[in-house]
Amino acid sequence: MCENAVVIIMRWFQKKVIGMKRFIEGENRFQTTLLPERLDEYILEDNAVRVIDVFVDKLDLQELGFTRAEPSVTGRPGYHPATMLKIYVYGYLNRMQSTRRLERESYRNVELIWLTGRLMPDFKTIADFRRDNKKAIRRVCTEFVGVCRELDLFSATLIAIDGSKFKAVNSRDKNFTRKSVERRLRKTQANIDRYLAKLDAVDREEPEIREVTAPELRQKIASMEAKMEELKQRKAEVQAHPDKQVSLTDPDARSMMKAGGGSVVGYNVQTAVDSKHHLIAAHEVTDAPSDRGQLSSMALQAKAALASDDLEAEDNEELIVVADPGYYKGEEIVDCYEAGIKALVPKVDTSESKAKGRYSKSDFRYDADRNEYVCPAGQRLTYRFDSVEDGKTLWVYMTNQCASCPLQSKCTTADAKRLKRWEHEAVLDAADAELKKQPDAMRQRKQIVEHPYGTIKHWMGSTHFLMKRLPNVQTEMSLHVLAYNLRRAINIVGVPAIIAKLQAA
Repeated sequence: MCENAVVIIMRWFQKKVIGMKRFIEGENRFQTTLLPERLDEYILEDNAVRVIDVFVDKLDLQELGFTRAEPSVTGRPGYHPATMLKIYVYGYLNRMQSTRRLERESYRNVELIWLTGRLMPDFKTIADFRRDNKKAIRRVCTEFVGVCRELDLFSATLIAIDGSKFKAVNSRDKNFTRKSVERRLRKTQANIDRYLAKLDAVDREEPEIREVTAPELRQKIASMEAKMEELKQRKAEVQAHPDKQVSLTDPDARSMMKAGGGSVVGYNVQTAVDSKHHLIAAHEVTDAPSDRGQLSSMALQAKAALASDDLEAEDNEELIVVADPGYYKGEEIVDCYEAGIKALVPKVDTSESKAKGRYSKSDFRYDADRNEYVCPAGQRLTYRFDSVEDGKTLWVYMTNQCASCPLQSKCTTADAKRLKRWEHEAVLDAADAELKKQPDAMRQRKQIVEHPYGTIKHWMGSTHFLMKRLPNVQTEMSLHVLAYNLRRAINIVGVPAIIAKLQAA
């Protein structure tokens, strides 16, 4: 009984006298301190913001082309480009692309306050910096690729190339193509006809009903007719445009088909991703709706980005690039091989004969020693003459033995069979043979290249790009790629290792 009384007294004492509430309590906001903390004490040593600070300070901003890298002798002083660049890199690294939000964060975000030294530029100043330094910001992205290369984060042997469609600041209603204009014209005309039919029906109604509904119908008809005139004007603009397409909000945005079906009004973003850590070695933003024609450009950019100054060219391993069938184009593959890049791209058989159930060119075997083709029936197609089509030199092979061939119905409807071979087709045959030796190449490609796209689109949110016009969008994408590579590098080697490498350079 005595022990219970002691316990009760102790609990009362803790609650009433000492005032313990069993919660962790913060400091009094109004309590002054004799020795206030330094701002640097709020930033941990492994905080990513320290990498941003050291990386930007190591850049030669004047050489990269930043405006006002050298201060003017007269006039009001401006913000140093390094400060503005740090704000942008920090913002994109932390999924804050809006200049107005960056302005707000500069007042309340301890990391940003530390990074800028308590400088708080307004959103217009922040936006003007990005607008005036588009090319220089893109070069900064390339500079960090060099840092990753020095950290040995690239394999520099296998690169996956792919494209993905990103939404622009342009709704579908503000984009006009030939098909969409025709569809809208038909729909608007159908609405006009429907309203006219209703107006005729109203005219036969009682006067009280006619007075109420007739003016409303006439107003709708006038509105539809005005819309028809506007659509006719858009149709003329589409016909006059080189791409047969017009976007009103962002003139450079294009309606593009997506891989999974459907379409999006936006841009085609190309990336070349290294296989070792899925870092982006090179990227490009285009308004081309198709990936065909992008292979060699991206491969050459990747090779240039991964080239090491410390190694002789003959000591570097041969670079291999893999891409999906959408990139297959003979000229692009030949350009890659001529540059010392091995391109692995599956060939797509688009033969009309194959679609009709007959033999295609792939069913004929080429005999390189005799420079002849051998058909499925064993007959030889010999070289006859050269032909030039679309600037390409083609070798023409023929045989006249088709009339008596038992397989003629499966091959051709004529008495003679003709095949054409591009003068550089041996390179394509070698590339196809190399791809067959690596059956897992396409599976590897998907694993490598889909990771960065998924991450960056997740960071961007549902709106994707926030800026208009292709040069501005390219700058925005460069900041996203820089943020992605920066975050990946920090996750792989850590903040101290990156800072040590930057300081040792």
